[in-house]
Amino acid sequence: MFSEAKVTEIFCMADDFCKEFAKTQEKYMVEDKNHKHRNKPNRMSDAEIMVILVLFHSGGFRCFKHYYKEYVCKHLTHLFPRRVSYNRFVELEKEVLLQLTIFIKEVLLGTCTGISFVDSTPLRVCRNQRILIHKTFKGLAERGKCSMGWFFGFKLHLIINDKGEILNFMFTPGNVDDREPLKQTKFLKNIKGKLCADKGYIGQTLFENLFLNGIQLITKVKNNMKNSLMSIADKILLRKRALIETVNDELKNIAQIEHSRHRSFNNFIANSLSAIAAYCFFEKKPAIDVRFVKDGQLTMF
Repeated sequence: MFSEAKVTEIFCMADDFCKEFAKTQEKYMVEDKNHKHRNKPNRMSDAEIMVILVLFHSGGFRCFKHYYKEYVCKHLTHLFPRRVSYNRFVELEKEVLLQLTIFIKEVLLGTCTGISFVDSTPLRVCRNQRILIHKTFKGLAERGKCSMGWFFGFKLHLIINDKGEILNFMFTPGNVDDREPLKQTKFLKNIKGKLCADKGYIGQTLFENLFLNGIQLITKVKNNMKNSLMSIADKILLRKRALIETVNDELKNIAQIEHSRHRSFNNFIANSLSAIAAYCFFEKKPAIDVRFVKDGQLTMF
């Protein structure tokens, strides 16, 4: 759980962002002269809602209803004096999804260091036995297959740097190929240098397209493929690819990004985004110490 000083810091960052976002949003809003809207502000500010969502994923809570009613409303009254009922808070969650998404993308994401790791992890929305009777994500979630077997839900695609910081993320249905996000320019924005991945990202065309954009895709070869020459540095980086697996593990087991109790798609997005935001605020992230040492030896070309 974050300390009170950390909570205050998160609120200040979120509040400053929401004020700037509101000013920018007003410039592009079209006024409807035929209908007059009250535009009465909510009792709780957007920043307060965002902070409460982030705090849920940092304290090891499993049930959001119990967290809000038993912890926020009883122990955090001095931080959130204008609390609303639980049902009203659930309604307000969907109103901050856009602000929360841009807040993560523009403020919280890390900076590329030239060494990146990419991977995808399944986000199951129900057990396999309940796939045929599942209704909440009907038409949205799909069946997919990962190293752990078949699942029903979505995929979270992540790119991180060697410091464990998230550089970008994307949600897709479970049946989308892992290589598809790498074909989109927006997903690879500000990514450069070496990009380490598993065997699921092997593709000659993908490698060539990324190489032309300044990205070297590094993967192991499959058993039925011819071996290729690889530098010692690249081989060491591939051994450190478990770093992104650790990030996925923290997102699932600490930030609780995955569970099967969603009542709506908006609830799923709010839960996933707030979990990613909470991870970005973690003080200790899994990282590797990368150092390139020049030994001064003569090299023949």
